[in-house]
Amino acid sequence: MTTTVALIGANGHGRWHRRRIAEVAAAGRLRLVALADLRPLEPDPPVPPEVLVFTDHRELLAEAAPDVVVICTPPHTHLQIALDAIAAGCDLLLEKPPVASLAAHLTLTASLTAAGRACQVGFQALGSTAWQRFRDALPGLGTLGGITATASWQRDDLYYTRSPWAGRRVVAGRPVIDGALVNPLAHAVMQALASAQAVGAGRPRQLAAERYRVRPIEVEDTAFARITFESGLHVMIAVTLAGEDFIAGEIAARGPAGRAVLEYPTDRLALPGDAEPRPVEGRADLLTNLVEHREHGTPLLVPLEVTADFTAVLEALTVPDVPMPHPLDDSAVLTEGPKRTIPGVNDLLRKVVETMALPSEMGVPWAVRPFTQRLPVT
Repeated sequence: MTTTVALIGANGHGRWHRRRIAEVAAAGRLRLVALADLRPLEPDPPVPPEVLVFTDHRELLAEAAPDVVVICTPPHTHLQIALDAIAAGCDLLLEKPPVASLAAHLTLTASLTAAGRACQVGFQALGSTAWQRFRDALPGLGTLGGITATASWQRDDLYYTRSPWAGRRVVAGRPVIDGALVNPLAHAVMQALASAQAVGAGRPRQLAAERYRVRPIEVEDTAFARITFESGLHVMIAVTLAGEDFIAGEIAARGPAGRAVLEYPTDRLALPGDAEPRPVEGRADLLTNLVEHREHGTPLLVPLEVTADFTAVLEALTVPDVPMPHPLDDSAVLTEGPKRTIPGVNDLLRKVVETMALPSEMGVPWAVRPFTQRLPVT
């Protein structure tokens, strides 16, 4: 029997999933049976005539009875939809970030275990051959002086009008997950945390973070976070959505034997001895991997349990008592129409990951003291 798949959240980023599902279906690995979204479906890509369309995910689950559900709705809605899908007997491909808190993470884990169902989380860069080679090279670097993640993107004013929850902390009493660290650049954070896991650093125990915003939103668009693990290893994240020159996203580790750098969105890799990064082909599709897990017991590439450290960091950054990101004034921000840039931010990102020091520790004029928080045992 061909595995049947439904997609809940079929607009926006869900359109990418519609295209990917169509590709996997064309290879005969699955069959799309239903789509759901609160809004009328965007016409690109076209909806096959045999596919059922719903506005209520519960009606979809009851009528279409899919084997696998892909959930690509706003992050703060993930838990309830996932629980409903598990109760309907489905396995899950759950977009990142999976849930909003460790309590939700535990609730989802317990539901999956009780039902004997599987959940793959959509951190697709963890399925690449380049990541596997980077991870395997880490022990050969010797005792690491740190692991870092850097990205410089540009998002204009329109980005924060893309949905009612964009740039918000809370909607209808529920925490919203839309800061740079936990939504658009969540892959950078997860990839760095997974690197620490790969070298046996233990669990993350301390977070020190500086969060900034260049427009009147409620979440950060620029952030620096130093995460300390049980072993003493530091992971430093330095990212912005108000960048100058584009930095796609780099994960780096250094030790006595050299430095390894992975550009995770493009699968380019530089290991000790390489003059420059080189492309590494091969990236496993997470939906195909989930289908193979159902059919043959193939291990999942990104099971829910490997994202627990990410959820711990996410919760520490989004709980209500965390200070609002510090607003940068006109002296620190260049505004050009809908675009806002922090002059010199790319040099600062590079300096932060090179020194493992936060901007406030360097005396950056607009920097404020970090907030620090102990991370719970997960």
